[in-house]
Amino acid sequence: MKALLSFCAVLVTVGSAWPAYADARSDAKTQVDFGVNVAQRGLWREAIYRWERAVQIDPTYAEAYNDLAVAYEHEGDLAKARVAYEKAVALAPNNVQIRQNYELFKEINDRTSQGKK
Repeated sequence: MKALLSFCAVLVTVGSAWPAYADARSDAKTQVDFGVNVAQRGLWREAIYRWERAVQIDPTYAEAYNDLAVAYEHEGDLAKARVAYEKAVALAPNNVQIRQNYELFKEINDRTSQGKK
């Protein structure tokens, strides 16, 4: 009986954490969507701010890290772009879009850095 009560307590704890996660993801998605909107208008600094906020709100949001990486790359901050791509890939290793973006980033930047040597 005691084990059953402990199990139920764990379920209640996990169950009550779910709405907080859902709220965090929803808030982060709002930031991501706003970032996409401003990036499409060429406001990359504002987009970066929004995507940085999204990953602060939900550090498990792979797509937000991907968007952030694209923006850092666009702005020429390749070190930050690489870190963000790596985080996105680590969080969602089977996401084809994220993997393609990262592979293209590496291909272009590895070729560019070899040309400088």
